[in-house]
Amino acid sequence: MNEARLFEIIRAPHISEKGTRVAEKHRQIVFKVALDASKDEIRAAVEHAFSVKVQAVRTLRVKGKPKRQGHRRDWKKSYVTLAPGHDIDFTGVA
Repeated sequence: MNEARLFEIIRAPHISEKGTRVAEKHRQIVFKVALDASKDEIRAAVEHAFSVKVQAVRTLRVKGKPKRQGHRRDWKKSYVTLAPGHDIDFTGVA
């Protein structure tokens, strides 16, 4: 797979209360990903970018909210389960 494509797939980590609970309890990290990304591409991108082993990937599409002037864009969320012994730390605190 093209290395440039791997960096386009993961848009940002999705930090929320639910995401924090899931990370602590089930070793899952939540990412905003490209709408056209497949589970295999997401797995490869996370393993390449963070040097971790991915156990499973679950995805869902989030519908954009209607607003006064049109609506927000749809986006895709991905729950990435890490293998035992692997972790991603976004806080940067040692």
